[in-house]
Amino acid sequence: QVQLVESGGGLVQPGGSLRLSCAASGSIFRIDTSGWYRQTPGNQRELVAIITSAGSTNYADSVKGRFTISRDNAKNTVYLQMNSLKPEDTAVYYCNAGGRTVYFKAYDIWGQGTQVTVSS
Repeated sequence: QVQLVESGGGLVQPGGSLRLSCAASGSIFRIDTSGWYRQTPGNQRELVAIITSAGSTNYADSVKGRFTISRDNAKNTVYLQMNSLKPEDTAVYYCNAGGRTVYFKAYDIWGQGTQVTVSS
C-alpha cells in the first residue's frame, strides 16, 4: 500500500509564492510519474504539472514560467514551487503518483488535497 501526504497550502497575496510538497510512503518500489492537479468548485480536475522518473516535465500553459515541479527520489517527495501567484490559481491542489510497489503491483493514487487561496 502506498500513501501520499501533501503539505504547504495556504493563503497568499497576489504575486506571492508557495511551495507544495507531496511525500509518498509505503511499499514503494518505484515512482514513475508524479503530478500536481487542481480543482475549483463545479469544475473538473485539471493538470498543473507532471514529472517523470527521468526528470522530464510538462506544464499547463497557464502556469508555464511561474510554477516549477521537482522531485527528490531519495525522499520519494515531489514539490511544486509556485511563484507570481494569481487569484485564478486559487484551487484545491492534488498530488498524484503512479508506479510499482515492492510486490510489483501497479498503483495510481491521489493525495487528500491542499487548499491554495490567492487573495489580497
